[in-house]
Amino acid sequence: MYSYEERMKAIELYIKYDRSIADTIRELGYPSRGALARWYKEYQKNGCLRRSYERKNHKYSLEEKKAAVDYYLEHGRRLRRTIRAMGYPSVAALTKWIDALAPGERKVHVTAGTMIQFSEEQKREAVIAFCTRTGSAERIASEFGISSRILYKWKRQLLDQESDVGMGQTPPTELPSDRDGLAAELESLKRQKYALQMEIDILNKAAEELKKGLGIGHKEMTNREKTIVIDALRDRYPLNALLLATAMAKSSYFYQKQALQRADKYSALRKKVKEIFKKNRCVYGYRRIHAVLRNQGLACSEKVVRRIMGEEQLVVQGRKKRKYSSYLGEISPAVPNVLERDFHAEQPNQKWVTDLCEFQIPAGKVYLSPLVDCFDGMAVSWTIGTSPNAELVNTMLDGGIACLRPEEHPIVHTDRGCHYRWPGWISRMEAADLTRSMSKKGCSPDNAACEGFFGIVKSEMFYTRSWDGVSVEEFVTELDSYIRWSNVERIKLSLGGKSPIAYRESLGLLE
Repeated sequence: MYSYEERMKAIELYIKYDRSIADTIRELGYPSRGALARWYKEYQKNGCLRRSYERKNHKYSLEEKKAAVDYYLEHGRRLRRTIRAMGYPSVAALTKWIDALAPGERKVHVTAGTMIQFSEEQKREAVIAFCTRTGSAERIASEFGISSRILYKWKRQLLDQESDVGMGQTPPTELPSDRDGLAAELESLKRQKYALQMEIDILNKAAEELKKGLGIGHKEMTNREKTIVIDALRDRYPLNALLLATAMAKSSYFYQKQALQRADKYSALRKKVKEIFKKNRCVYGYRRIHAVLRNQGLACSEKVVRRIMGEEQLVVQGRKKRKYSSYLGEISPAVPNVLERDFHAEQPNQKWVTDLCEFQIPAGKVYLSPLVDCFDGMAVSWTIGTSPNAELVNTMLDGGIACLRPEEHPIVHTDRGCHYRWPGWISRMEAADLTRSMSKKGCSPDNAACEGFFGIVKSEMFYTRSWDGVSVEEFVTELDSYIRWSNVERIKLSLGGKSPIAYRESLGLLE
């Protein structure tokens, strides 16, 4: 249970870091992702956090108690099966209800016991048979009429030690009969226990300090990781013993220790990488971040940027499949595929591609209709609405035509959707002397340039956050803002690390 001050500190840091759960937990070391989300939700709702939490006492009615008891009696008399089915109560509470409402009906597990007293000689014979056994311990125990747990207990008592013996070690072939032999055996077992305990502590520290799995061994750890684990256990074990257990040379340990004490030479670059990642909507991978750094005059390796992003957990969200389809059948004659999947253009306004994209949020559905220029991937014109109708695509086309010079007549490639086969679309294309081009039926690769544009929009803007509580109007504003940012600021490696607008300015294509 965290104190009020600790919870408020976590909330303040969470807000300071633009609601980044990973950054907050990384700096504080607590709490879990779910706990931080619950604290922030309570803070948003009430403006503060409760000083303390009181455990609620659920009071069940007599009908609820009877229903639980009846289910218990009718379904095999299993306590946990009843709790899973009913959803309540605890095992202790259900036991009390059964005893009160159905006395004598509760299933009780009976265990057998014995009052037979064994002499010291019998115990010694059992332990010797156990240590020299060829079969299982259960078989030896059954021969003497005891349990294997009692057999191990007698062995511990005979050797005068406090913990279990063995731990994977081979038992002695013969139990020493003299006091000196027993003392030597006890000392050997103590050394084995010490070594095994040290190995367990090393594994636990590796899981705690390095976030490694409990199954990792010293062979899988690097020298740097071994040094971190050894330093964490120096107050408990001698250095030489730890070095021997981790198979690490003393010179390597001191070299890594000095390296860990040095200042992080990438501290400034690390801060810059995080700033670029957050500034650009958390959608830049290491290649584009490296391109931004290069444009800013900072020289570094792509591998360094990738490693920093991995250490800081700067992860770009993946893409999902497109679901919406606007095909409604053959409304008007289809035109041939003029582009033939050649999406390369030597200059702007030679080849345009367009399609409709659906965004489904809790508040409703939103549709995007863009005109994408194959020259640099810039959205020349776009419209956003709540209905995929003719007005949406016709308005977009009017906006694109308004950007053309008198001598420019691009090819406009679409799929076979009904929007591009209605009279309104066809008349506008003919009036502006634009060439129509259509994909084959159900062949999305024929319009790959536009599909790629939608994939980037969804992976960078749509799938990277939750849209719960966001209205349709707010979503439309956010989507429009992203497309404008994509044209003006979002860099593309295919354009030499420049945005579409910056690329056109560098070529002198913008007035």
